[in-house]
Amino acid sequence: MTRTSLTLIRHGETDWNRAKRIQGHTDIPLSEEGVRQAGQLGARIAHDVATHGSVFDRVLSSDLMRAAQTAEPVARACGLTVECTERLRERSYGVFETLVVDEIKAQHAEAYAHWQSRDPDFVIPGGESLTGFYTRVTAYADFLVRHYQGLRVALVAHGGVLDCFYRLATNLALSEPRTYPLLNASVNRLEFDGTSWHVRSWGDVSHLAAGGRDESNDRSDGAAHGQSFAPLATPADRVDPRVV
Repeated sequence: MTRTSLTLIRHGETDWNRAKRIQGHTDIPLSEEGVRQAGQLGARIAHDVATHGSVFDRVLSSDLMRAAQTAEPVARACGLTVECTERLRERSYGVFETLVVDEIKAQHAEAYAHWQSRDPDFVIPGGESLTGFYTRVTAYADFLVRHYQGLRVALVAHGGVLDCFYRLATNLALSEPRTYPLLNASVNRLEFDGTSWHVRSWGDVSHLAAGGRDESNDRSDGAAHGQSFAPLATPADRVDPRVV
């Protein structure tokens, strides 16, 4: 049975992450800390290549700057080029983008309340519903296993994209709260066995000097969207029973 290996990587930190400002499709570069994180990630991959030989066959990325900048050191360490696509962009947050949560509450009170209800079919004005976003990401997952079958793929994207892949692999409903980390510059390993996706390890930030920042820390609405988590740092060759 042909297996496809997928290493999901969340982009490094941005200034808007730290300010808890909604990014979505807004094209924000990495902060100085994010550039450092990307460099540490690249150094880890370079070490793996030097120790074990080739580790990835392709490096894919969202076309948004924060993801592409994170992908570059990974691709460089492997002697590859980054293949960017808009299909891996974060969820579009429409009128919420550029705002912090207090501003969303004040300017879009009704939409904010609906957003907090975790209704997967709620369409943020000017943006995407969670269902629509999930459909976009899982359609790309189907494309990936058709076109990159049997390959080792690194995919650099966003917290929301990683969340969709995790839910796909674990059959976790969109209406269910998140109980797993989505850390900046983290390494998260999935495998497709020809029939279904499986989580092999999750939340590894052992290469970062100061750990990682969880996606929920980018907002102050943690009750509905998750909370701060410690990294799991699971070795790549061991299945963590907490996440499978």
